[in-house]
Amino acid sequence: MTITRKLNGKTLEIALTGKLDTSTSPELAADLKKKGLEGAENLLWDFSELDYISSAGFRVLLVAQNLLDDPDNMKVMHTNDMVQTAFILTGQGELLIDV
Repeated sequence: MTITRKLNGKTLEIALTGKLDTSTSPELAADLKKKGLEGAENLLWDFSELDYISSAGFRVLLVAQNLLDDPDNMKVMHTNDMVQTAFILTGQGELLIDV
């Protein structure tokens, strides 16, 4: 998995490439622990290159959401059908935006 960060004003965009699962979620968790949110108030995930997400991946996203002052300031964009279905089936569909 590749993690790419870009800070735009008060929005941190994190793009993931590959799979976010049991074997890669510790890498993302370590990245979030080490770098935090860089002072951002909004967190935007770009999943245009993310092929798959597991429950371990969702767990790391929830940890990231808890780093925000307002959990509603986290959104996910550009999901493929499989990832989008996983969000909807886990009750996390409100995080999805179409950009």
